[in-house]
Amino acid sequence: MKHYLWMLMGVTMISVAQPPIAIGLHGGAGTIERGAMSAELEETYRAALDKAITTGHERLLEGQSGLDVVVSVIQMMEDSPLFNAGRGAVYTWDGAHELDASIMHGKHLDAGAIAGVRTVKSPIALARAVMEHSPHVMLAGSGAEDFAIDQGFEPVSSDYFATERRREALKAHKANEQAGLRPEADHKFGTVGVVVLDQAGNLVAGTSTGGMTGKRWGRIGDSPIIGAGTYADNRSCAVSATGHGEFFIRHTVARDICARMQFAGVTLQEAASATVMEALVEAGGEGGVIAVDRTGSVVLVFNTPGMYRASIDAKGHKLLGIYGENDSQ
Repeated sequence: MKHYLWMLMGVTMISVAQPPIAIGLHGGAGTIERGAMSAELEETYRAALDKAITTGHERLLEGQSGLDVVVSVIQMMEDSPLFNAGRGAVYTWDGAHELDASIMHGKHLDAGAIAGVRTVKSPIALARAVMEHSPHVMLAGSGAEDFAIDQGFEPVSSDYFATERRREALKAHKANEQAGLRPEADHKFGTVGVVVLDQAGNLVAGTSTGGMTGKRWGRIGDSPIIGAGTYADNRSCAVSATGHGEFFIRHTVARDICARMQFAGVTLQEAASATVMEALVEAGGEGGVIAVDRTGSVVLVFNTPGMYRASIDAKGHKLLGIYGENDSQ
């Protein structure tokens, strides 16, 4: 917190302390290694991460609510073909797009989620609508799309989500699977997420994804699952996850981190590391999380070679990275 002191006509005046604010975001974790992408593409990713984190932090400074900031920053990433969410979503086995998202507010544990939608431009906006304008927590498939229309969302065609990069990824995935080879490295990574502490002291988390390349049978991962891919509780922290969703669901990763803080009294760093670097690693689960606590501390923890990530904590310290632990600025 910052206090400002002025002398005005011999009278000492002290401003009201600015409440702590903080923000963290991720754009997916996985086999992201230095030298595996061109310098131009790397710079494009860095610029996108920097713009998103800076915009979000500025909006928090202006006093915008955590919900508004989480949704608006995730929408920036949903609109970018760089990430596996919204416009850049991966393809299912049948060549379609099925998108998932969730959001949670830590004050009263309000939450909303949608899964398997094909005609919704901004899944995170619809997840918020579910939270605020329905008696439910999660809606899926055609029912979620009907609700979207009732809420005034204009449907988009599948062409909106189409990108050549993701189309080629599906071809490679199918070829590898049919040849009995290991799937391409990015087939299950690329989810986006944002966590914030706003000026009102509220913790909010949101996550949005296109899921897993080549997914079938209506597969749904952790991103729309409250407690697995997304969780926020003002008593502890806000968490958004990215990685191999089946493991994050089994280990209720997002809630586990918050529970370790709430009931074991450990720090955010200790809680996130125990879950991601110990429990998940022992189980064979790959991925990472971003998390923020009520003091404005932010952690970015992953057990993969890289994670697209950025943060600005309560002290104003800014971090931006793509590769391993020492890759920051």
